[in-house]
Amino acid sequence: MMSRRNFLQSAAVCATATLPRSLWSAPVGPDANDPLRWVDVRIGTGGHGHCFPGSSVPFAAVQLSPDTGDDGWDWCGGYYVEDTSIMGFSHTHLSGTGCGDLLDFLVMAGTGPVKLTAGPKSNPEAGYRSRFSHEKEVAEPGYYSVFLEDPKVKVELTSTERTGIHRYTFPASEDAWLIVDLHHSYLTNGGSSVYNAHLSQTAPDTLAGGHVTRAWGHDRECFFTMKFSRKPDTVTFYSDDTPVTNPETLRGNNLKAVLHYRTHAGEQILVRTGISGVSTTGAAGNLAAEQPDWNFDHTRETARRKWSEQIGRIKADIHDPEQKKIFYTALYHMSLGPQLFDDADGQYRGMDRTTHHLPAGHHNYTTFSLWDTFRAAHPTYTLIQRDRLPDFINTLTRMAQQSEAGMAVWPLQGTETGTMTGYHSASVMAEAIVKGTTGIDNQAAYECMLERANQENYRGLGYYRQMGYIPADREPESVSKTFEYCYNDYAVACTAAKLGQHDMAQKLLERSRNYKHFFNPANTFMQAKMADGSFAVPFDPIEMGHSKEWRDYTESNAWQTTFGVMHDPAGLIALFGGMEPFLTKLDLLFTVPSTLPPDAPPDIAGMIGQYAHGNEPSHHIAYLYVYAGQPWKTQQRIRNIMDTLYHAAPDGMAGNEDVGQMSAWFLLSALGFYPVAPVSQIYIIGSPLVDHATVDLGSGKQLIIDAKRSSPTHQYVQSWTLNGVEQKRAWFRHSDITNGGHIVFQIGAEPNRTLGSDVASLPPSMELPHA
Repeated sequence: MMSRRNFLQSAAVCATATLPRSLWSAPVGPDANDPLRWVDVRIGTGGHGHCFPGSSVPFAAVQLSPDTGDDGWDWCGGYYVEDTSIMGFSHTHLSGTGCGDLLDFLVMAGTGPVKLTAGPKSNPEAGYRSRFSHEKEVAEPGYYSVFLEDPKVKVELTSTERTGIHRYTFPASEDAWLIVDLHHSYLTNGGSSVYNAHLSQTAPDTLAGGHVTRAWGHDRECFFTMKFSRKPDTVTFYSDDTPVTNPETLRGNNLKAVLHYRTHAGEQILVRTGISGVSTTGAAGNLAAEQPDWNFDHTRETARRKWSEQIGRIKADIHDPEQKKIFYTALYHMSLGPQLFDDADGQYRGMDRTTHHLPAGHHNYTTFSLWDTFRAAHPTYTLIQRDRLPDFINTLTRMAQQSEAGMAVWPLQGTETGTMTGYHSASVMAEAIVKGTTGIDNQAAYECMLERANQENYRGLGYYRQMGYIPADREPESVSKTFEYCYNDYAVACTAAKLGQHDMAQKLLERSRNYKHFFNPANTFMQAKMADGSFAVPFDPIEMGHSKEWRDYTESNAWQTTFGVMHDPAGLIALFGGMEPFLTKLDLLFTVPSTLPPDAPPDIAGMIGQYAHGNEPSHHIAYLYVYAGQPWKTQQRIRNIMDTLYHAAPDGMAGNEDVGQMSAWFLLSALGFYPVAPVSQIYIIGSPLVDHATVDLGSGKQLIIDAKRSSPTHQYVQSWTLNGVEQKRAWFRHSDITNGGHIVFQIGAEPNRTLGSDVASLPPSMELPHA
C-alpha cells in the first residue's frame, strides 16, 4: 500500500512565516455582500497546506498557477509562499495533497539571452526563473497576476473549465521570448517525470503536443493546444536542450519551444491553452468551445461570476472577520476538486487507458482524495452540490468497471495511485445512494462494491474475511486497514439494505464489527494482533507499530486509532465497559503529552494531546462525546479546535488541505453539525460559529441556521429547535433537512450538562436504512 509518506520519503520540516497582509492583495468587491471578498486564496500556501494561488473555476480541469518549485513535500501544489522566485506558469495543479504530480506545460516569459532550464532558487539568473515579490502579486478566485522582476514582465492568468489564458505585458525589448517547456513536471527521484513527449507547430500561431509522466500517477497522459495572439518572429525547437531544425513533429523526453519577439513598451502578448486527457484534437476542441477569442477580461469576469455563484451557495454571518475568511476560503478550497476530466465533446480517457464517450449532459471527474474526503467533503456535497453529485458517483462506478485495480482508491487522471487504505469510493457511493440521490446507477454501483467486499483479495481483505482481522505479521498497517474495511463493510451493508438485499446487509453489518478483535482490555487500546491471535509486542501507544519493519497504523498511532470506529461508537463504548471509562479515555486523548516518536510522519500534526487534527483519522473524534452523553464536551473541544488550529494566514492549516477535507471539517463545524459516520445519515451537533447561515440545498430548498447568543465567546448549546420543534438530543437525520429546514440554537457561556445526556437521547449506531 502506498501512503503519502512513502511516496515522498524526504519531507522537510520547515518553519513557516506569516506574511503581512499588505504583501498580498486580497480582493475586496464593491458590494459588501459579495462572498468573494471573504475568500483569501493565500490560506494554505504556506505551512504544510500545499495549496496553489493561481486561477481555476469550480471543479475545473485547469488550474493555471505559478510554480515556485517542482520537488519536495511542501511543493506538491507547485507553489510555496516563502519562495522568492517563480519558474513559470503551468496548467494543472493538485490542491492540498500529500503527494506531488501534474504541473503540465509550463510557460515562462523572458528578455535577453534565452535560458532553457529554470535554474536554482539560489541563483535565478542562471535560468528562466525570475524573482518576484508578494507586494506585486494579486491572487483571487479565477485570477492571478505577478510582476516578474528580472525580465520586467507583468503576468496575468485566468481560466475556464478546460482552458487557461495568459496575458504577458512586456517592456521594450529586441529579444523578448516565451518558452514552452514540456519537460517541466513534478520531479521523481530528482529528475523530470516526463518520459515520452511530442510537440509540433500546427499553424504559425499554434503549438500542440503532449507528454506521458511517471510521477504519482504512473503513465499519466496529458495533451495541449496553445495559441498565441501574435505570431512569433521566429520559433526555435529543442530536444534535450539542443536546437532542432524544421521539425514536423518533435518526439523525445525533453522537448521545448522558444518563441521570439521584438516588443515595444507595454506590448501585450496573450496565450490561450486548451488541455485534454484524450488528444491534442480534444484540447483544440476545448479551446474552440470555451476560449475562442482573446477577451481576457471577459474570461476573468466570467470566472469571477462562477465563483460568486459557487461561494454564494452558503451565506454566513460570523462575528470574527478572520473566521469568516476561513469559512469562505474553506468553501473555495472544497470547490477545487474533484476535477473535471473530460472534453467539451464528451470524450474522456478511462481507467482502462482507452477513450470513452459520455452521454450528452454528463461529465467525468478525477482527483478523488477518497480516504480524506469521504469524511466531510463529500457529505457536504450531498447538501450543496446535488447538481454535480450524480456525475461524481457515476464516475466512481465507471472507474471500478474499467480499472484493472477495481474500485477507486485515489484516482488521478486515468491512473490509480493506490494511495491510502480502505476503498472509500464505496463509502462515497453508498452515502449518495442511501440519501436518495437521483441519476445514479445504484445497481451497478452496488455490484462494484460487493465484488471488492466479498471476492477480491485486496491488501489483506482475504485475512479480514477469513480471520476477522488482518494479522500484523502478514500485512503492513494491519489495524488501520481492518478499521477501514469495517467502515467499508458498513457502507456496503447500508447500500444492500437500501436496495432490499437484507441478508447481505446483515452479513456485512455483522462483519463490520471486526474492529473488536484489536481491543486489548488490559490497556484499553486497539493493539495489533499476530496470526496466532496474540497481541503484537512491544507496544507503546505513541508508536506507529510494534516493528520498524512496517507500521501497524496508517498515519496515526494507537491513541488516534482506538477512537477510529466511526460507524459503531456504541459498540466501542461497550468494549470499554460503559460510558464512564470511555469518557475517561477520551479525555486523556486530549490531555496527555503530544510526544511522538522520531519516525512519526509529518501528517500527524495539529496536536492537542494525542488528538491530531492535521490528519483525517482524528476528524470525527471530538464529536464522540455526544455518543457517551456529554455533548457539552464536544462543543468545548470543537470550538477550541476552530479557534486554535485554523488561521487566516498562509500557514493557517494544521496539515495538508487534502482536496477539501481540512476545509470541509471547518465549514460543517462552523455551521454547527458534523457527520461522524456519513453513510449513517446522522449529523452530530457541535458548537456553531455562525450567527446566521443560509445553505442552498438546490431546487429552491434552503437550510437556515440561527445561533442566538449575547456574546461571540459563548460556545455551549443551551437548547435548540429543528423545524420549530424543541430537541432533547444532540443529533438529527439527513432526512430532517433534505427538503429544507430551520435550526435555531440558543448559545450560552456555561455548558448545559443535561442536553443529550440520557440514554434515550443518544445517537444510534449501526443503523441500516429502509429500502
